[in-house]
Amino acid sequence: MPLSKVTDDQGVRVVEAGNDRDVRVDAEQLAQRYRTLVEHSPDGVVVHERGIIVFANPAIVRLLAAETADQVIGRPVTDFVDARSVPAMLERIGRLESTGDASDPAEMTLIRLDEKTVDVETVSVLTAWQDHLAYQVVIHDLTAQRRAEAAQRRAEQHFTTVVSQLEEGVVVIDRDGRIESVNPAAKRIFGHDGDDLVGTRIDALPLTLLDANAQPLPPIRHPVARTLATGETITRYVFGVDRSDGQRRWLSGSSRLLNPGDPASPAVSSFNDITEFRASRRQLEYQATHDPLTGLANRSLVLARLAAALGTSEEQPVSTVLFIDLDGFKAINDTLGHAIGDTVLQIVAQRLQRSLRDDDVVGRLGGDEFLVLLSGHTRPADLDTLVARLRQSMAEPIIARGHRIHVDASIGITPLHPGDTRTPEVVLHDADLAMYRAKPGGHREGNGFGRPNNTHAS
Repeated sequence: MPLSKVTDDQGVRVVEAGNDRDVRVDAEQLAQRYRTLVEHSPDGVVVHERGIIVFANPAIVRLLAAETADQVIGRPVTDFVDARSVPAMLERIGRLESTGDASDPAEMTLIRLDEKTVDVETVSVLTAWQDHLAYQVVIHDLTAQRRAEAAQRRAEQHFTTVVSQLEEGVVVIDRDGRIESVNPAAKRIFGHDGDDLVGTRIDALPLTLLDANAQPLPPIRHPVARTLATGETITRYVFGVDRSDGQRRWLSGSSRLLNPGDPASPAVSSFNDITEFRASRRQLEYQATHDPLTGLANRSLVLARLAAALGTSEEQPVSTVLFIDLDGFKAINDTLGHAIGDTVLQIVAQRLQRSLRDDDVVGRLGGDEFLVLLSGHTRPADLDTLVARLRQSMAEPIIARGHRIHVDASIGITPLHPGDTRTPEVVLHDADLAMYRAKPGGHREGNGFGRPNNTHAS
Protein backbone atom coordinates (compact mmCIF):
# COMPACT_ATOMS: atom_id res chain seq x y z
CA MET A 1 0.00 0.00 0.00
CA PRO A 2 1.13 3.59 -0.53
CA LEU A 3 2.98 5.34 2.28
CA SER A 4 2.54 8.90 3.46
CA LYS A 5 4.98 10.96 5.54
CA VAL A 6 3.89 13.31 8.33
CA THR A 7 5.92 15.17 10.90
CA ASP A 8 5.22 16.00 14.52
CA ASP A 9 7.18 17.45 17.40
CA GLN A 10 8.76 14.08 18.19
CA GLY A 11 10.19 13.11 14.82
CA VAL A 12 8.98 11.60 11.60
CA ARG A 13 6.17 9.11 11.24
CA VAL A 14 5.63 6.97 8.18
CA VAL A 15 1.98 5.98 7.98
CA GLU A 16 0.71 3.13 5.85
CA ALA A 17 -2.53 4.27 4.27
CA GLY A 18 -5.50 2.31 5.38
CA ASN A 19 -3.60 0.86 8.33
CA ASP A 20 -3.48 2.10 11.89
CA ARG A 21 0.12 0.88 12.35
CA ASP A 22 2.61 3.74 12.70
CA VAL A 23 6.26 3.33 11.93
CA ARG A 24 8.13 5.92 13.99
CA VAL A 25 11.70 6.82 13.17
CA ASP A 26 13.21 8.27 16.27
CA ALA A 27 14.84 11.64 15.74
CA GLU A 28 17.64 10.68 18.08
CA GLN A 29 18.46 7.66 15.89
CA LEU A 30 18.74 9.89 12.86
CA ALA A 31 21.00 12.25 14.76
CA GLN A 32 23.15 9.36 15.90
CA ARG A 33 23.51 8.12 12.34
CA TYR A 34 24.52 11.59 11.19
CA ARG A 35 27.13 11.87 13.95
CA THR A 36 28.53 8.49 12.95
CA LEU A 37 28.89 9.62 9.34
CA VAL A 38 30.56 12.87 10.41
CA GLU A 39 32.92 11.10 12.81
CA HIS A 40 34.11 8.73 10.07
CA SER A 41 34.15 11.27 7.24
CA PRO A 42 37.56 11.62 5.49
CA ASP A 43 36.78 15.34 5.16
CA GLY A 44 37.03 17.69 8.08
CA VAL A 45 33.81 19.04 9.60
CA VAL A 46 33.61 21.95 12.05
CA VAL A 47 30.68 23.89 13.45
CA HIS A 48 31.24 27.45 14.60
CA GLU A 49 28.69 29.60 16.37
CA ARG A 50 29.24 33.35 16.57
CA GLY A 51 32.79 32.72 15.35
CA ILE A 52 33.64 30.13 18.04
CA ILE A 53 34.22 26.48 17.15
CA VAL A 54 31.69 24.26 18.94
CA PHE A 55 32.34 20.99 17.11
CA ALA A 56 35.29 19.38 15.32
CA ASN A 57 35.36 15.88 13.84
CA PRO A 58 38.48 13.63 13.98
CA ALA A 59 39.47 14.46 10.37
CA ILE A 60 39.79 18.20 11.06
CA VAL A 61 41.56 17.52 14.35
CA ARG A 62 44.22 15.58 12.43
CA LEU A 63 44.34 18.16 9.65
CA LEU A 64 45.02 20.96 12.17
CA ALA A 65 47.80 18.88 13.81
CA ALA A 66 45.86 18.71 17.09
CA GLU A 67 45.91 15.70 19.39
CA THR A 68 42.34 16.05 20.64
CA ALA A 69 39.23 17.99 19.71
CA ASP A 70 39.59 20.00 22.95
CA GLN A 71 42.57 21.78 21.40
CA VAL A 72 40.25 23.11 18.71
CA ILE A 73 36.80 23.50 20.29
CA GLY A 74 36.20 26.82 22.03
CA ARG A 75 38.69 28.74 19.96
CA PRO A 76 37.79 31.40 17.36
CA VAL A 77 37.56 29.90 13.92
CA THR A 78 39.79 32.69 12.61
CA ASP A 79 42.65 31.31 14.73
CA PHE A 80 42.95 28.57 12.13
CA VAL A 81 42.38 30.66 8.99
CA ASP A 82 45.17 32.49 7.18
CA ALA A 83 44.58 36.24 7.46
CA ARG A 84 44.49 36.55 3.66
CA SER A 85 41.58 34.07 3.51
CA VAL A 86 39.47 35.64 6.29
CA PRO A 87 37.75 38.47 4.31
CA ALA A 88 36.53 36.11 1.57
CA MET A 89 35.35 33.59 4.18
CA LEU A 90 33.32 36.22 6.06
CA GLU A 91 31.83 37.46 2.80
CA ARG A 92 30.74 33.94 1.83
CA ILE A 93 29.02 33.10 5.11
CA GLY A 94 27.51 36.58 5.25
CA ARG A 95 25.50 35.76 2.13
CA LEU A 96 23.82 32.77 3.82
CA GLU A 97 20.39 33.90 5.03
CA SER A 98 18.21 30.85 5.64
CA THR A 99 18.78 27.53 7.31
CA GLY A 100 20.09 25.10 4.72
CA ASP A 101 21.73 27.75 2.51
CA ALA A 102 25.17 26.64 1.33
CA SER A 103 28.08 28.55 -0.13
CA ASP A 104 29.82 27.64 -3.33
CA PRO A 105 32.99 25.57 -2.92
CA ALA A 106 35.93 27.89 -2.29
CA GLU A 107 39.61 27.46 -1.66
CA MET A 108 41.33 28.90 1.39
CA THR A 109 44.42 28.41 3.52
CA LEU A 110 44.32 27.06 7.09
CA ILE A 111 46.98 27.51 9.77
CA ARG A 112 47.72 24.40 11.78
CA LEU A 113 48.78 24.24 15.43
CA ASP A 114 52.34 23.53 14.29
CA GLU A 115 52.15 26.82 12.31
CA LYS A 116 52.31 25.05 8.98
CA THR A 117 49.72 25.96 6.36
CA VAL A 118 47.47 23.71 4.34
CA ASP A 119 45.30 24.51 1.32
CA VAL A 120 41.71 23.31 1.56
CA GLU A 121 38.38 23.56 -0.24
CA THR A 122 35.40 24.48 1.95
CA VAL A 123 31.62 24.59 1.77
CA SER A 124 29.72 26.42 4.55
CA VAL A 125 26.10 25.63 5.42
CA LEU A 126 23.85 27.74 7.66
CA THR A 127 22.34 25.27 10.15
CA ALA A 128 20.83 24.93 13.60
CA TRP A 129 23.08 23.81 16.44
CA GLN A 130 21.43 23.20 19.79
CA ASP A 131 18.60 25.61 18.95
CA HIS A 132 21.03 28.31 17.75
CA LEU A 133 22.08 29.32 14.26
CA ALA A 134 25.58 28.19 13.42
CA TYR A 135 27.78 27.44 10.40
CA GLN A 136 28.77 23.91 9.54
CA VAL A 137 31.85 23.82 7.36
CA VAL A 138 32.95 20.78 5.32
CA ILE A 139 36.68 20.99 4.67
CA HIS A 140 38.48 18.98 1.98
CA ASP A 141 42.26 18.73 2.19
CA LEU A 142 43.86 19.73 -1.14
CA THR A 143 47.35 18.55 -0.20
CA ALA A 144 47.24 15.39 -2.33
CA GLN A 145 45.66 17.28 -5.21
CA ARG A 146 48.26 20.04 -4.97
CA ARG A 147 51.02 17.44 -4.86
CA ALA A 148 49.61 15.74 -7.94
CA GLU A 149 49.25 19.06 -9.73
CA ALA A 150 52.83 19.99 -8.86
CA ALA A 151 54.05 16.61 -10.08
CA GLN A 152 52.08 17.10 -13.27
CA ARG A 153 53.62 20.54 -13.76
CA ARG A 154 57.09 19.13 -13.15
CA ALA A 155 56.44 16.31 -15.60
CA GLU A 156 55.17 18.76 -18.20
CA GLN A 157 58.19 20.99 -17.61
CA HIS A 158 60.55 18.03 -17.91
CA PHE A 159 58.75 16.92 -21.07
CA THR A 160 58.97 20.42 -22.53
CA THR A 161 62.66 20.65 -21.65
CA VAL A 162 63.45 17.25 -23.16
CA VAL A 163 61.44 17.93 -26.33
CA SER A 164 63.08 21.33 -26.76
CA GLN A 165 66.52 19.69 -26.67
CA LEU A 166 65.73 16.95 -29.17
CA GLU A 167 67.33 16.94 -32.59
CA GLU A 168 64.08 15.34 -33.73
CA GLY A 169 61.28 17.64 -34.83
CA VAL A 170 58.10 17.34 -32.74
CA VAL A 171 54.73 18.88 -33.59
CA VAL A 172 51.55 18.40 -31.53
CA ILE A 173 48.24 18.65 -33.44
CA ASP A 174 44.86 18.83 -31.70
CA ARG A 175 41.69 16.98 -32.66
CA ASP A 176 40.62 19.83 -34.96
CA GLY A 177 43.86 19.56 -36.92
CA ARG A 178 45.38 22.69 -35.40
CA ILE A 179 49.00 22.86 -34.31
CA GLU A 180 49.37 23.18 -30.54
CA SER A 181 53.15 23.27 -30.25
CA VAL A 182 56.32 23.14 -32.37
CA ASN A 183 59.71 22.34 -30.86
CA PRO A 184 62.91 24.18 -31.89
CA ALA A 185 64.13 21.28 -34.06
CA ALA A 186 60.90 21.34 -36.08
CA LYS A 187 61.26 25.11 -36.55
CA ARG A 188 64.80 24.59 -37.80
CA ILE A 189 63.77 21.79 -40.17
CA PHE A 190 60.83 23.77 -41.51
CA GLY A 191 62.96 26.89 -41.87
CA HIS A 192 60.08 28.74 -40.26
CA ASP A 193 59.29 30.56 -37.04
CA GLY A 194 57.18 27.99 -35.25
CA ASP A 195 55.35 30.61 -33.18
CA ASP A 196 53.20 31.66 -36.12
CA LEU A 197 52.52 28.00 -36.93
CA VAL A 198 50.81 27.48 -33.57
CA GLY A 199 47.06 27.67 -34.03
CA THR A 200 47.32 27.03 -37.77
CA ARG A 201 45.41 24.12 -39.28
CA ILE A 202 47.60 21.57 -41.04
CA ASP A 203 45.62 22.16 -44.24
CA ALA A 204 46.64 25.84 -44.17
CA LEU A 205 50.37 25.50 -43.52
CA PRO A 206 52.73 27.99 -45.23
CA LEU A 207 54.69 24.91 -46.38
CA THR A 208 54.20 22.50 -49.28
CA LEU A 209 54.09 18.85 -48.26
CA LEU A 210 55.25 16.11 -50.64
CA ASP A 211 54.87 12.34 -50.65
CA ALA A 212 57.83 9.99 -51.01
CA ASN A 213 57.65 10.37 -54.80
CA ALA A 214 57.87 14.17 -54.59
CA GLN A 215 54.21 14.58 -55.52
CA PRO A 216 52.03 17.13 -53.65
CA LEU A 217 50.64 15.56 -50.49
CA PRO A 218 47.18 16.81 -49.47
CA PRO A 219 47.07 17.27 -45.67
CA ILE A 220 44.10 14.87 -45.49
CA ARG A 221 46.44 12.14 -46.76
CA HIS A 222 49.24 12.92 -44.35
CA PRO A 223 49.73 10.08 -41.82
CA VAL A 224 49.02 12.39 -38.89
CA ALA A 225 45.50 12.97 -40.27
CA ARG A 226 44.95 9.20 -40.25
CA THR A 227 46.21 9.01 -36.68
CA LEU A 228 43.73 11.69 -35.61
CA ALA A 229 40.90 9.91 -37.43
CA THR A 230 41.63 6.34 -36.32
CA GLY A 231 44.05 6.50 -33.38
CA GLU A 232 46.48 4.39 -35.40
CA THR A 233 50.22 4.68 -34.78
CA ILE A 234 52.13 5.05 -38.04
CA THR A 235 55.91 4.78 -38.23
CA ARG A 236 58.73 5.10 -40.73
CA TYR A 237 56.99 7.09 -43.42
CA VAL A 238 58.87 9.50 -45.66
CA PHE A 239 57.57 12.89 -46.74
CA GLY A 240 59.03 16.08 -48.10
CA VAL A 241 58.68 19.75 -47.25
CA ASP A 242 59.24 22.59 -49.71
CA ARG A 243 60.32 25.49 -47.53
CA SER A 244 59.69 29.17 -48.14
CA ASP A 245 63.42 29.68 -48.77
CA GLY A 246 63.28 27.30 -51.75
CA GLN A 247 64.95 24.37 -50.01
CA ARG A 248 63.41 20.91 -50.13
CA ARG A 249 63.92 18.79 -47.04
CA TRP A 250 63.14 15.08 -46.78
CA LEU A 251 61.85 13.76 -43.48
CA SER A 252 61.35 10.34 -41.92
CA GLY A 253 58.46 10.52 -39.49
CA SER A 254 56.01 8.79 -37.22
CA SER A 255 52.67 9.84 -35.77
CA ARG A 256 50.84 8.63 -32.69
CA LEU A 257 48.30 9.81 -30.13
CA LEU A 258 49.82 11.71 -27.22
CA ASN A 259 47.52 9.82 -24.82
CA PRO A 260 46.51 6.49 -26.42
CA GLY A 261 43.01 5.44 -25.50
CA ASP A 262 41.83 9.01 -24.90
CA PRO A 263 39.42 9.97 -27.71
CA ALA A 264 40.21 13.65 -27.09
CA SER A 265 43.97 13.16 -27.26
CA PRO A 266 46.01 15.27 -29.67
CA ALA A 267 48.43 13.61 -32.06
CA VAL A 268 52.21 13.90 -32.05
CA SER A 269 54.13 14.00 -35.31
CA SER A 270 57.87 13.44 -34.86
CA PHE A 271 60.41 13.39 -37.66
CA ASN A 272 64.10 13.43 -38.53
CA ASP A 273 65.69 15.32 -41.40
CA ILE A 274 67.08 12.68 -43.78
CA THR A 275 67.87 15.00 -46.68
CA GLU A 276 71.63 14.42 -46.54
CA PHE A 277 71.21 10.71 -45.84
CA ARG A 278 68.79 10.36 -48.74
CA ALA A 279 71.19 12.22 -51.05
CA SER A 280 74.10 10.04 -49.88
CA ARG A 281 72.09 6.88 -50.42
CA ARG A 282 71.09 7.97 -53.90
CA GLN A 283 74.70 8.84 -54.62
CA LEU A 284 75.76 5.38 -53.47
CA GLU A 285 73.03 3.80 -55.56
CA TYR A 286 74.13 5.86 -58.53
CA GLN A 287 77.76 4.90 -58.03
CA ALA A 288 76.77 1.24 -57.80
CA THR A 289 74.92 1.36 -61.11
CA HIS A 290 76.88 3.87 -63.19
CA ASP A 291 80.30 3.99 -64.79
CA PRO A 292 82.49 6.44 -62.84
CA LEU A 293 84.37 7.65 -65.94
CA THR A 294 81.50 8.38 -68.33
CA GLY A 295 78.45 8.53 -66.03
CA LEU A 296 76.70 5.97 -68.25
CA ALA A 297 74.84 2.96 -66.88
CA ASN A 298 77.32 0.25 -65.93
CA ARG A 299 77.23 -3.40 -66.92
CA SER A 300 75.04 -4.51 -64.00
CA LEU A 301 72.39 -1.83 -64.62
CA VAL A 302 72.28 -2.49 -68.38
CA LEU A 303 71.84 -6.24 -67.82
CA ALA A 304 69.13 -5.55 -65.22
CA ARG A 305 67.22 -3.35 -67.69
CA LEU A 306 67.65 -6.01 -70.37
CA ALA A 307 66.41 -8.73 -68.00
CA ALA A 308 63.29 -6.69 -67.26
CA ALA A 309 62.56 -6.45 -70.99
CA LEU A 310 62.91 -10.17 -71.76
CA GLY A 311 60.36 -12.90 -71.31
CA THR A 312 57.20 -10.84 -71.82
CA SER A 313 54.58 -11.63 -74.41
CA GLU A 314 53.66 -7.94 -74.67
CA GLU A 315 55.37 -5.42 -76.88
CA GLN A 316 58.97 -5.23 -75.81
CA PRO A 317 60.00 -2.09 -73.90
CA VAL A 318 63.41 -2.74 -75.46
CA SER A 319 63.23 -3.59 -79.15
CA THR A 320 66.87 -3.67 -80.23
CA VAL A 321 70.29 -4.09 -78.65
CA LEU A 322 73.36 -2.38 -80.12
CA PHE A 323 76.82 -3.56 -79.13
CA ILE A 324 79.38 -0.82 -79.94
CA ASP A 325 83.14 -1.27 -79.90
CA LEU A 326 85.57 1.53 -80.76
CA ASP A 327 87.95 0.61 -83.60
CA GLY A 328 91.60 1.32 -82.94
CA PHE A 329 91.10 2.44 -79.37
CA LYS A 330 94.01 0.33 -78.14
CA ALA A 331 96.33 2.26 -80.42
CA ILE A 332 95.08 5.54 -78.93
CA ASN A 333 95.86 4.34 -75.43
CA ASP A 334 99.23 2.92 -76.42
CA THR A 335 100.45 5.95 -78.38
CA LEU A 336 98.79 8.91 -76.65
CA GLY A 337 98.33 7.59 -73.11
CA HIS A 338 95.43 6.58 -70.92
CA ALA A 339 94.53 10.14 -69.92
CA ILE A 340 93.74 11.00 -73.53
CA GLY A 341 92.07 7.61 -73.93
CA ASP A 342 89.78 8.45 -71.02
CA THR A 343 88.93 11.80 -72.62
CA VAL A 344 88.03 10.02 -75.85
CA LEU A 345 85.72 7.63 -73.97
CA GLN A 346 83.98 10.52 -72.20
CA ILE A 347 83.38 12.40 -75.45
CA VAL A 348 82.11 9.26 -77.19
CA ALA A 349 79.69 8.69 -74.28
CA GLN A 350 78.38 12.25 -74.60
CA ARG A 351 77.90 11.87 -78.35
CA LEU A 352 76.03 8.60 -77.92
CA GLN A 353 73.66 10.18 -75.41
CA ARG A 354 73.00 13.19 -77.65
CA SER A 355 72.23 10.92 -80.61
CA LEU A 356 69.65 8.79 -78.78
CA ARG A 357 66.22 9.36 -77.28
CA ASP A 358 65.59 9.88 -73.57
CA ASP A 359 63.95 6.44 -73.29
CA ASP A 360 66.98 4.66 -74.75
CA VAL A 361 69.57 3.26 -72.35
CA VAL A 362 73.28 3.78 -73.01
CA GLY A 363 75.77 1.83 -70.95
CA ARG A 364 79.48 1.19 -70.82
CA LEU A 365 80.36 -2.48 -70.41
CA GLY A 366 84.04 -1.76 -69.81
CA GLY A 367 87.06 -0.67 -71.81
CA ASP A 368 85.89 0.68 -75.16
CA GLU A 369 82.66 -1.37 -75.28
CA PHE A 370 79.24 0.27 -75.10
CA LEU A 371 75.75 -1.20 -75.13
CA VAL A 372 72.59 0.60 -76.27
CA LEU A 373 69.07 -0.60 -75.48
CA LEU A 374 66.67 0.98 -77.96
CA SER A 375 63.15 1.41 -76.62
CA GLY A 376 59.94 0.93 -78.56
CA HIS A 377 59.37 -0.52 -82.00
CA THR A 378 62.21 0.21 -84.41
CA ARG A 379 61.59 -0.32 -88.12
CA PRO A 380 64.58 -1.37 -90.27
CA ALA A 381 64.62 2.00 -92.03
CA ASP A 382 64.54 3.86 -88.72
CA LEU A 383 67.29 1.64 -87.36
CA ASP A 384 69.47 2.34 -90.41
CA THR A 385 68.95 6.08 -89.91
CA LEU A 386 69.81 5.82 -86.22
CA VAL A 387 72.99 3.82 -86.84
CA ALA A 388 74.07 6.29 -89.52
CA ARG A 389 73.51 9.16 -87.06
CA LEU A 390 75.58 7.37 -84.42
CA ARG A 391 78.41 6.74 -86.83
CA GLN A 392 78.37 10.31 -88.09
CA SER A 393 78.45 11.64 -84.53
CA MET A 394 81.42 9.50 -83.57
CA ALA A 395 83.24 10.23 -86.84
CA GLU A 396 83.64 13.89 -85.98
CA PRO A 397 87.22 14.63 -84.89
CA ILE A 398 87.98 14.65 -81.17
CA ILE A 399 90.38 17.31 -79.91
CA ALA A 400 92.18 16.17 -76.74
CA ARG A 401 95.25 17.98 -75.38
CA GLY A 402 96.23 19.30 -78.75
CA HIS A 403 95.68 16.00 -80.57
CA ARG A 404 93.14 15.66 -83.36
CA ILE A 405 91.79 12.13 -83.07
CA HIS A 406 89.45 10.21 -85.36
CA VAL A 407 87.54 7.20 -84.06
CA ASP A 408 85.02 4.87 -85.56
CA ALA A 409 83.10 1.97 -84.19
CA SER A 410 81.89 -1.47 -85.10
CA ILE A 411 78.23 -1.97 -84.23
CA GLY A 412 76.53 -5.31 -83.64
CA ILE A 413 72.73 -5.29 -83.83
CA THR A 414 70.46 -7.82 -82.11
CA PRO A 415 66.67 -7.38 -82.23
CA LEU A 416 64.38 -8.63 -79.45
CA HIS A 417 60.99 -10.25 -80.00
CA PRO A 418 57.87 -10.70 -77.87
CA GLY A 419 58.32 -13.77 -75.72
CA ASP A 420 62.09 -13.78 -76.28
CA THR A 421 63.37 -16.61 -74.07
CA ARG A 422 67.04 -15.68 -74.17
CA THR A 423 68.81 -14.61 -71.02
CA PRO A 424 70.51 -11.19 -70.88
CA GLU A 425 73.88 -12.92 -71.10
CA VAL A 426 72.85 -14.77 -74.28
CA VAL A 427 71.54 -11.57 -75.87
CA LEU A 428 74.78 -9.85 -74.96
CA HIS A 429 76.77 -12.71 -76.47
CA ASP A 430 74.74 -12.57 -79.70
CA ALA A 431 75.25 -8.80 -79.96
CA ASP A 432 78.96 -9.25 -79.30
CA LEU A 433 79.20 -11.81 -82.13
CA ALA A 434 77.40 -9.43 -84.48
CA MET A 435 79.86 -6.72 -83.52
CA TYR A 436 82.82 -9.07 -84.26
CA ARG A 437 81.45 -9.72 -87.73
CA ALA A 438 81.17 -5.99 -88.29
CA LYS A 439 84.87 -5.38 -87.65
CA PRO A 440 87.27 -5.19 -90.57
CA GLY A 441 88.38 -8.77 -91.19
CA GLY A 442 86.24 -9.99 -88.29
CA HIS A 443 88.92 -9.05 -85.72
CA ARG A 444 88.56 -7.32 -82.39
CA GLU A 445 90.78 -4.33 -83.31
CA GLY A 446 90.75 -2.26 -86.47
CA ASN A 447 93.70 -0.45 -87.97
CA GLY A 448 94.47 2.48 -85.70
CA PHE A 449 92.70 5.72 -86.49
CA GLY A 450 90.80 4.58 -89.59
CA ARG A 451 87.06 5.05 -90.03
CA PRO A 452 85.63 1.80 -91.53
CA ASN A 453 81.89 1.61 -92.04
CA ASN A 454 81.28 -1.39 -89.79
CA THR A 455 77.82 -2.60 -88.73
CA HIS A 456 76.37 -6.09 -88.59
CA ALA A 457 73.03 -7.51 -87.46
CA SER A 458 72.50 -10.94 -85.94
